[in-house]
Amino acid sequence: MAPDSMNVSGGEISVNDRTYRLPRQPVVVVCVDGSEPGYIERAVEAGRAPWFAKVLKEGTNLVGDCVVPSFTNPNNLSIVTGRPPSVHGICGNYFLDPETGKEVMMNDPKFLRVETLFPAFQRAGCRIAVVTAKDKLRGLLGKGLELGAGKACSFSSEKSDKATLADNGIDGVNELVGMAVPDVYSAGLSEFVFAAGVKLMERDRPEIMYLSTTDYIQHKHAPGTPVANDFYAMMDGYLARLDAMGCTIVVTADHGMNAKFGSDGQPDVIYLQDLFDGWVGKDKARVILPITDPYVVHHGALGSFAVVYCDKPQEWAAKLKTMPGIEAALTKEEAAARFELPADRLGDLIVVSTTHKVLGTSASRHDLSGLTEPLRSHGGVSEQRVPLLCNRKLENSDGGAHRWRNFDAFDLALNLVA
Repeated sequence: MAPDSMNVSGGEISVNDRTYRLPRQPVVVVCVDGSEPGYIERAVEAGRAPWFAKVLKEGTNLVGDCVVPSFTNPNNLSIVTGRPPSVHGICGNYFLDPETGKEVMMNDPKFLRVETLFPAFQRAGCRIAVVTAKDKLRGLLGKGLELGAGKACSFSSEKSDKATLADNGIDGVNELVGMAVPDVYSAGLSEFVFAAGVKLMERDRPEIMYLSTTDYIQHKHAPGTPVANDFYAMMDGYLARLDAMGCTIVVTADHGMNAKFGSDGQPDVIYLQDLFDGWVGKDKARVILPITDPYVVHHGALGSFAVVYCDKPQEWAAKLKTMPGIEAALTKEEAAARFELPADRLGDLIVVSTTHKVLGTSASRHDLSGLTEPLRSHGGVSEQRVPLLCNRKLENSDGGAHRWRNFDAFDLALNLVA
């Protein structure tokens, strides 16, 4: 039998200049990686998602903006800090570390500049559970938690078999969930997240739970396609079980997704490093793609946001703006102001492509052999709109009057719904 919920309701906490009520019932916030508006609706229309159908009709159904660049790390950290990257410091999956001059993954917790909500809720007496699909996020999301039985756990599907009490606050994950470690390039990696969430809620009843999936399906399958509907039907079943346990559930996304290929079915790419090599000389400028992570099979490291280290950025911005397929070309100061980013972690020039274009470095540096379907990707302004749903109604029916962000998810769950 699950333990009774700890008596933590009735107070408030303040984190990163935002105030949150302590939970009156368990709160589950779900980040569905790559879930553009339309995926849920098409699954509902196909009769595959009865729980989502009920939420769309009887709960809270909003659309909000994610942060740009519309990539995984910046947005997950915005959701769990309640603030944009200008505050928390995570501005990509990958960046050029100004302290070392080396290109590195932005997974190390040392890059996070503020506390997430989780340690603050833990200090207030809440039990915390964080489950991610890919292990790359685990360290960032779990930073500052006191891990252990009855306190907090933080683990990934990808490395569930390696979870220990010391490092993750839990062991025997695969036995608990009843699933083996899924393939990292599969829908099963995300299903494991939901299955684990249900088991943890049944056994431990954490007051705060965060579930984060992978966008493997969304990179390959558009809304309403059979595989996409299967994926959302799977999710629907697990969320219905969490709902039946009395959880307040908010579902949002880290970014949307768009088709990024031409009439020939091949990726529609502007190779920026090749352009700059031609303009200023080979390797005189340096292009960094913040979409880059260890899992590039489904996107080939091609996204719609790039940073360039170069001389005379205003001159090259003006040149790029005249080119088809360029949404924006901004100096670091302009980009930091427009997209709420930390200027000290940006290149001299920031480039954003249009809806169906992607940006690369050099054609010779991208391995596209893993693209078994026409490319769908993200990173730009065109992937900024995301769902923001809750299985409870807004207390203020005029809630659509302001700009919603995906990082309002915990505010919505704890402060704004009945």
